[in-house]
Amino acid sequence: MRGNPINPLTRLNMKQQLVLLFLAMVSPVFLLHWYGNYQAENLLKNHVTNAYVELIKQNHTIINRDIETVNKVTATIIQNPTTQRLVPSGKDAVIERVRKFDSVDRMLNSYSIPINGGEAVYYSLYIYDPNDYYFFAPKRQIMQTGVYFFSDKTKPAWFDYAISKRGSGYMDIIEYNFGLAKINTLAYIRAVGNVNNGKEFLGVLIATRMDYKLAESLRSVSLPGGVISYADSGNRILSSTVPGQNGKLLELPEDLLDGLSLGSPRKEAFMEEFRTHEMITSDSIYIASQNEAIGHKLVYQIPVQSLLKQQNELKRIIQLITVAYMLLGSVIMVYFWRSLMTPLQKLAQFVRTYEPGKLVPETPLKRRRDEVGVLMSAMYDMARRLNALIHYKYNMDLKAKESQLQLLYQQINPHLLYNTLESIYWKSTLEGNTESAEMIKELSKLMKIGLSRGRELIRLEEELEHAKAYVNLQQMRYSYEFKVIWNIPDAVKMIRIPKISLQPLIENAIIHGVKLMGDDGEIRISAALEGERVTIKVEDNGYKEVNIAAIDQLLNDEKADHRLGYGIRNIHQRIQLHFGNLFGLSYRKREEEGMAAIIVLPATYEEPLD
Repeated sequence: MRGNPINPLTRLNMKQQLVLLFLAMVSPVFLLHWYGNYQAENLLKNHVTNAYVELIKQNHTIINRDIETVNKVTATIIQNPTTQRLVPSGKDAVIERVRKFDSVDRMLNSYSIPINGGEAVYYSLYIYDPNDYYFFAPKRQIMQTGVYFFSDKTKPAWFDYAISKRGSGYMDIIEYNFGLAKINTLAYIRAVGNVNNGKEFLGVLIATRMDYKLAESLRSVSLPGGVISYADSGNRILSSTVPGQNGKLLELPEDLLDGLSLGSPRKEAFMEEFRTHEMITSDSIYIASQNEAIGHKLVYQIPVQSLLKQQNELKRIIQLITVAYMLLGSVIMVYFWRSLMTPLQKLAQFVRTYEPGKLVPETPLKRRRDEVGVLMSAMYDMARRLNALIHYKYNMDLKAKESQLQLLYQQINPHLLYNTLESIYWKSTLEGNTESAEMIKELSKLMKIGLSRGRELIRLEEELEHAKAYVNLQQMRYSYEFKVIWNIPDAVKMIRIPKISLQPLIENAIIHGVKLMGDDGEIRISAALEGERVTIKVEDNGYKEVNIAAIDQLLNDEKADHRLGYGIRNIHQRIQLHFGNLFGLSYRKREEEGMAAIIVLPATYEEPLD
C-alpha cells in the first residue's frame, strides 16, 4: 500500500523554507518598486546610513561589554585561590590533588552560565603536567567545561602563544577536542599567571562558544538583506550572521579600510575607544566601527537594492496589486502554517500528555528531514531515554533495599552454631542430661527458625514456634513463674512476617516488665485481622515506668542514640523495608499497668510448606 506523497519542501531545512517564503513574499514588491528606485536612491542611502551609524555604535558597545564581562570572569577565576593552588606537584597526596581538581572543575562549571542573558560561555583550564601528577584527570576535552592536563605530546597548538601574551586576553578561532570530535570555536584565551610569582604561569584559561555569544548580539540587529560581520585586526571573520563564514577573510573596500585607519569626523561623537566610518558604493552601504585598542571591527554590509521603496506615483498601482498580493500571501501562509505549525501542535500535545514511565508511541513524521522532523524525533527519543532512566533508577532502588536488608540480617547466627547445638543435644541425651538436652533443643529451634532456609519472610506460625522456643528456654533457664498467654487465631497464622520479630519483643517484656513479678507476671501475645492489615501485640503487666518518647525517637529518628537498644529499631526498619512506611512497630502504655508493643503488617499470605 502506497503512503501519502512526500511534500518536496520537507526535504529543505527550516531556514531554507523560511528563505523560500521570504522570496515568495518580497519578489513581487521588488518588481513593483523598480521604477521609483532611481529617484529616491540617494536620499534613502543617506537616511539609512545615518540611522545605522547610530545603531552600530550601540551594537559594538554591547559586544564590547560581553567581551569585557568574559575578561572580568577570567580574571576572577585566575585570581581565585582555588585556581592558584592547582599546581602540578608530587608533594601533595593523591586525594589532595583530587580535591583541588574537583574544586576548580566545579568553579568553572559555576561560571559557565549565560552572561547578561542569552548564550552561555564555557570555561576550560588547560594545565601543563609533564610528570602526569594528575593522572586521574581527563587528558582531552570531553565536556564543554572542565580542567584538562597535558604533556608535551598533547600540548594544544595555541598554548605557547597564549603564554607569550603574558596574561593578556585575546580572541582566536581554535580547534579543540570535544569527546571524539574536533570542533572549531571562537575562544577568549588568557594565560593563568601565578599570583605569588609574576614570572610563572600555571596554564591557559579559555572561554569557548564566543562565536555563539557574538552571533547573538549580531542577530539583535535586523538588516534588510544585509550581512553583519565581526572581524579581528587582520580582517578574519570571528562571527557573522551568515553561517559558515567564521575564519574566512572579510573582503572590504580599500577606501573603507583607509577611512578607519585615518580616522573619521564621527569619532568625536562616539566613545574614544571606537572609530566609525561609512562608505556607499553602487551595490552596498558599508558601515564599520573599529575598536582602537584591539583593532576588532564590526561591519554592516547593506545591499542598496534592499532599501529602495516604491515612489508616490506608483502608490495607486501598488494598492490595487496589494489585494492580490495579500491573497497570495494568505495562501502561502496557510500552507506554511500547515507544514510547520501543525506538527509542532502535535508535538505540544504529546509533551502535555506524556507521563514518565509510560509507553512512548512511535515517532510521527519520521520521513521529514527538516528541523521540525529533527525536533519531533529528538523529543520522542528523549522521552524514551527518560523512561529507560526511570526503569534503571527503579532497579537500583530495589537493589539498594536488598543490600540494606542483607546488612540487617547479618545479625542472625550462622548455620555452624545451629549444627553444633544439635550435636550437643544428642550427646547430652545419650549421657542422660535430660534437662540440659531440652534446653539445648529449644535453643536449636531458635537457630533453625532464625535461619529459615535463607528466607527473609516466614509464616507467622513459624515465628510463633520460634518465640515459644525462646520462652520455654528462658523459663527452664531462670525458673520464671510468669504466665504466657497465646491468643493467635488460625486466620492469621499464614500471614508473612520478617523472621525474628516477636522474640526481641518478648525478651523486652520479660527483662523490663515481668522478670521480678513471680507468678503475678503475665505476658500476652495476640493477633487480629483488621481488613487488609494484621495487628500483633506483645503486652505485659509490668509496673516499671517506660519513656515512650525515647522509644519513639529510637524507632523513627535517624540520629537516635542506638545505645538505647538496637533490637526494636532493627525490627521496625526490616518491616518498613519489606512493606513500606505505612507499617512497622510502635509502643504504647496499656490502660492497666504495663506496656504493649504493636506490630502492624499487611495481610500477605504464604502457601503452607510441604
